[in-house]
Amino acid sequence: MRKRPLYKTRRKSGFGKILLILILLIGGYMWFRYSSYQTALATPVNSENTEEISFLIKKGDSFATITSNLLEKELIADEEAFKMYTKFGGYDRQLEAGRFMLSQSQTIPEIVEELIDGEKSQVILTVLEGYTVQDIDDELVEMNLIQPGDFITAVDEFDNYDSYFFLNEDLQKDLIHPLEGYLFPDTYFLDPVEFNNENLIQLMLDNFENRIGDDLKNADRPIHDIAIMASILEKEVRTDADIPVVAGILWKRLDNNWLVGADATMLYLKDDRTIDYFDLQEDTPYNTRLNAGLPPGPIGNAGLKSFMGALHPEESPYWFYLTTLDTGEVIYGENNAQHEANKAQYL
Repeated sequence: MRKRPLYKTRRKSGFGKILLILILLIGGYMWFRYSSYQTALATPVNSENTEEISFLIKKGDSFATITSNLLEKELIADEEAFKMYTKFGGYDRQLEAGRFMLSQSQTIPEIVEELIDGEKSQVILTVLEGYTVQDIDDELVEMNLIQPGDFITAVDEFDNYDSYFFLNEDLQKDLIHPLEGYLFPDTYFLDPVEFNNENLIQLMLDNFENRIGDDLKNADRPIHDIAIMASILEKEVRTDADIPVVAGILWKRLDNNWLVGADATMLYLKDDRTIDYFDLQEDTPYNTRLNAGLPPGPIGNAGLKSFMGALHPEESPYWFYLTTLDTGEVIYGENNAQHEANKAQYL
């Protein structure tokens, strides 16, 4: 009987030991990683800090952006554990846009549970400067908060004029949209579950009072006129530095019985936001090229800069202005001859 060579037996035995050691090392490493992962999931940043922190997920934010923002707010301590938990669970595709109130005492699973629960988020309504009541209604419809026209109806049926010093029921009640010009442009955080139009209107009017109320109380012109002028400036001028200059021109025209002559006032009645020759000839209260004085109401909801321009106009030798179509630069003229030359050159 032939004997098996001893060196082969020893070589196989040595290989087996190495393999066993590798298995043990890999197993140990995997156990360590899993243990660390579980610890990271169960360990909040600060278990004793229950103070609520506002956390915002904007529509279109990437998963990487959300993770980075959580780290920056110190709501999570382990980025990799958060990514693994969220991606392996499929939660990264369920994260809701909105504002959430989180705390450092929450664990990663608890935070993720909040971020995928639409009922716990506050949806974000951004009302841009110049938005009309119709624009706000459109935004709320897009957010699936209302049916088309619901917000407009709430504005038209508003009857709490006495609660706000800057509102004038006699001047506003019969306007196309009575509160146009007083719904302050800003970012609003809304509860999608308990949302109602009346609460939003109150929120926007309160914001208007907080942001511009003190300035209006000391104004030397009627508040309604200032709101109208601010709304015209919002539509007519793109550059901040020109707002008070154009305000000075328009107030000067008004005070000297000139036609205000702002095309933006006619756009308020137009669904397609364009003006043609026939619009210029149409005799409506909003045609400031035909009718003297200001239109009966604001043509949109102006922002703070336009209100400040209307309140603090800048004196100048100019009576005319135009805005270039490409850059939005405002070109001024002291008389009609200069204005006609500017139109020929820039328009």
